[in-house]
Amino acid sequence: MRKRQEIKYLLIAVLFSVPFLMGNLMTVNPATDEEEMIFIPAAKERSMGRIINEKVCKHYDMPVDPLMQERIEKIGEKVASGTDRRDIVYRFRVLKGKEGEKRKEKNYNAFAVPGGYIYVFSDLVEELKDEKKIAGVLAHEMSHVEAKHSVKRMQGNIGVTLLMLLGTQMQVEQTNVSLGAAIGHLMAAYSRQDEKQADELSVKYMKRAGYDPGGTIGALETLRELRSKAPRMKYFFGKSHPYVSERIAHLKGVVAGGTSFESYINLVNDEDEM
Repeated sequence: MRKRQEIKYLLIAVLFSVPFLMGNLMTVNPATDEEEMIFIPAAKERSMGRIINEKVCKHYDMPVDPLMQERIEKIGEKVASGTDRRDIVYRFRVLKGKEGEKRKEKNYNAFAVPGGYIYVFSDLVEELKDEKKIAGVLAHEMSHVEAKHSVKRMQGNIGVTLLMLLGTQMQVEQTNVSLGAAIGHLMAAYSRQDEKQADELSVKYMKRAGYDPGGTIGALETLRELRSKAPRMKYFFGKSHPYVSERIAHLKGVVAGGTSFESYINLVNDEDEM
């Protein structure tokens, strides 16, 4: 009973402090022009990125082809020159397979972590070939960093962890375990809104860097083609970037200045692609 009262008082204190906290933590993101509440400062974001990068570098075979690495760095730096955040220095790395493992499947993946670390697997680079397609992939991943999507997800995870802890103390373990599992599954990937926003930002950054923004569309079309040819293979890039056909149609509209009827009617059922 006493523990429940303590939790009750804690929650009341948090509720009363929210207006004060929001007033001090609300900032405008230069990339999105949106007002947002961020608990994790840029210095902490960069620190977390360095730690994650160390783990990534130990986990995967590196370096790959030095010429490929150099090419990715040049393309990435060109795209980064047009980004909005000035508190981030982007770093690009080509990855291969897990260290010491025999590679049985291709890995068509690219991802970003807080602090500006961008990774792309050599399998994906080899398939894309075209510089503007590669630039499109890198621009998309940088856009996630620009919009602070990972940072916001981390903040959400902290909140969920706190709620689950409180639930356990209040003896509703069974309910919170199933809820926690469901929320954890949802947080394993960016939301559709995150993907849409990253796609739109990638068009802006591609244009600023002098690239044809259609490169992002081309990269997604290549990915969709790979899926259709080998549906049983694991395409992690696709798992973290769902709704490929919907994204292609939306991007065509963004590049052209509006969604075309042709793009709309050519949408396919993405559930069949998963």
